[in-house]
Amino acid sequence: MDALKDWSPYTTREYDPLKAGSIDGTDTEPHDKAITRAIEAHYEPPHGLKSKPERTVFVARFGPQITKDDLKKHFDRIVNVKSATVIKDVVTGCSQCYGFVELENMDDARRVVRRLHGSSLKGHTIFVDFEFSRSMQGWKPRRLGGGFGGKKESGQLRFGGKERPFKKPIVPIN
Repeated sequence: MDALKDWSPYTTREYDPLKAGSIDGTDTEPHDKAITRAIEAHYEPPHGLKSKPERTVFVARFGPQITKDDLKKHFDRIVNVKSATVIKDVVTGCSQCYGFVELENMDDARRVVRRLHGSSLKGHTIFVDFEFSRSMQGWKPRRLGGGFGGKKESGQLRFGGKERPFKKPIVPIN
């Protein structure tokens, strides 16, 4: 039972692709190519951003027609928004259906993650969570095989996050 004393249903402050891809956080070998790709990938979080990571939230799963003004208006109902950004494809200029919202302080960030996760924005149920790329040591984004969450259709299920917490490992009693 000593092995489980530090066990948590969520990932810790340091990102480990092998652990994040495990259903119970105990895997020792990669079970898919994405995890291997994430382990081997080199990722540098963006430098020189003016926003503070502790008061910035990640917003995803909104439609391609959503603009930064729509995001700002949706979040302004709850807290004051400093800035909103919708990430666009560098080639096509089309929305990638995710973005970031910077708020006034950390309490506002906690409030919107709690209250706006799962809310509806123009017919889309949005995902709202804290930004991890600059705040979690070793973070790897989904495009490199990392991340949390995921859908069955994509073939990459990730655990250890808000939507898919780890399942407690079954330890046989001797």
